[in-house]
Amino acid sequence: MAMPLRKDRPEEELTTADLAQGQRPVPEPKGPKPVADKRNFGQVSKSEDSTPLFPNDELENLRGRWKEIQTAFVDEPRKAVEQADGLVASAMKRLAEMFAAERSKLEQQWDRGDSVSTEDLRVALQRYRTFFHRLLSV
Repeated sequence: MAMPLRKDRPEEELTTADLAQGQRPVPEPKGPKPVADKRNFGQVSKSEDSTPLFPNDELENLRGRWKEIQTAFVDEPRKAVEQADGLVASAMKRLAEMFAAERSKLEQQWDRGDSVSTEDLRVALQRYRTFFHRLLSV
């Protein structure tokens, strides 16, 4: 009989189950937000598909953490799987934070009565579309 994964970790760590249940609030993200700025509104191009979802420093950090987890699997497989779940949850949360921040910025402009340009809205929708297509292709 397989043992279920237990959360024997501090409260700061996030799991995919936490995300699915919405147990933790999403804080305001820090740092610059990457925004795709392609001119082909109707189609998702190969260059859009390859646009990084994270800034370079975050990408390298995530890749480094994954490599450590994968290496640790040999000695502690269960712990490695728990850490992998936490890393995936963290990456998903960060993506949600980036999209939430972009939406919040647009909503703040609307609340102040500022007009948001069609170009800003087009870029935002394009970013959602690109991410959505990438998500479905995984």
